[in-house]
Amino acid sequence: MREILPALERWYAAGIPFGLATVVAVSRSAPRGPGAAMAVGPDDEVVGSVSGGCVEGAVFELAQEVAASGEARLETFGYSDEDAFAVGLTCGGEITLLVRPVTAATDPAFDAVAGSVAAGEPVTVATVVDGPAPRGATLAVWPDRTAGTLGTAGLDVAVSADARGELALGASVLRHYGPHGERREDAVTVFLQSFAPPPRMLVFGAIDYAASVARIGDFLGYRVTVCDARPVFATPKRFPAGVEVVVDWPHRYLRSTGTDDRTVICVLTHDPKFDVPLLEEALRRPAAYIGAMGSRRTHDERRARLTEAGLTAAELARLRSPLGLDLGARTPEEVAVSVAGEIVALRWGGSGAPLTGTAGAIHPTAAP
Repeated sequence: MREILPALERWYAAGIPFGLATVVAVSRSAPRGPGAAMAVGPDDEVVGSVSGGCVEGAVFELAQEVAASGEARLETFGYSDEDAFAVGLTCGGEITLLVRPVTAATDPAFDAVAGSVAAGEPVTVATVVDGPAPRGATLAVWPDRTAGTLGTAGLDVAVSADARGELALGASVLRHYGPHGERREDAVTVFLQSFAPPPRMLVFGAIDYAASVARIGDFLGYRVTVCDARPVFATPKRFPAGVEVVVDWPHRYLRSTGTDDRTVICVLTHDPKFDVPLLEEALRRPAAYIGAMGSRRTHDERRARLTEAGLTAAELARLRSPLGLDLGARTPEEVAVSVAGEIVALRWGGSGAPLTGTAGAIHPTAAP
C-alpha cells in the first residue's frame, strides 16, 4: 500500500470518503500477496491493484458501494471452473479482500499511520476482518503506543501484543481471537499489516551449520544473507532458495552493508583470521544479536584477541559466545534450533527455561 499512500493522504486531508480494498488472504496462484491494496476515491479515481487486472472491475464497483454505504465488506474472488465467465482470477488462484470505507470518523489514526510509513517509522495496522467485532475497525500499533480500537479493551490488548511481534518481523498475517482477545478462540479474525521491512540475518561461514541456521532464519521471517570468502563453500545450491549468498571477506562485507537494531549476526567461521576482524566490526555497530560459534577455549582465545584489538568491556558484553541455548544439540539442525531459541528469547526477554518451571503469564501483554 506504500505506493498509493500519497493519493490516500490527499483524499483523507480533503475529507473525501474513499473505499480501500486490501488483500488479506491468498491461495494457490494468486498474483498479489497479502497487503496489496487498491482504492477508489473522488471522481472514480483509482489507485493501486489487488490482482494485476483480473478482478479490478468488480473491486472498483465494490469499493464505490462501500464508500457510499459506510459498511465494510469481505469478498473472495477465484476462478470458476463451472462458469468461465464468472469474475475471477484467470491464473486459477483465489484472493480474499477486505473493502472498507476510510474517513476521519471511521479511521482517525490514518493520517498518523501514513506519516509514519512515509517517514520509515515502523507501524502495524490491525483491522477486523470477520466475527463479532466491528468489521473494518482499526487499531494502529507502534512500538511505544497505539491508536484506535477494535471494539473491546481485551481484544485491543491481545492484538497490540501480537502486532508488535509481527512488526519486529515486518510480517502481514491473519490472526484469530475470542471477542475479548481470548487466545484459544477463533471467533474474531484480524488482519495485521506491518509497515516495516523484514529484519536481516547475516550468517558468516558457509559450513553445514550455516545452511540449517539460514533455513530456520528464513522460517522465522528474516531476510537471510550467508557470506564466506571461500567460493567453493559459498554457493547458492548449498542453501535454501531465497537466501542471498555472498563471496567476500566477512569483515569487508559487513563494513559495506547496513545493520540496525533488529539485525541478527551469526558468526560460524570458527577461524581467527575470519572471526576476529569480523567481530571487531560487528560489536561496534547496531545489532539485536551477535553470536559466535566455538568451544569455551575458542571463546577465551577470541575474547583475548578482541581485547588486544581495543574492544571495551561493554562492547564485548554484547557477544553471545558460544552462541545458542543449552539444549544438548548435536546435529546442525538441532544447533540451529538452539540458536533460534536464543535469538527469540533475547528479543522478547524470555528466560529460556522450561515453561513447566515458571509461573505467571506465558504471553505477557502490555496495555495499549
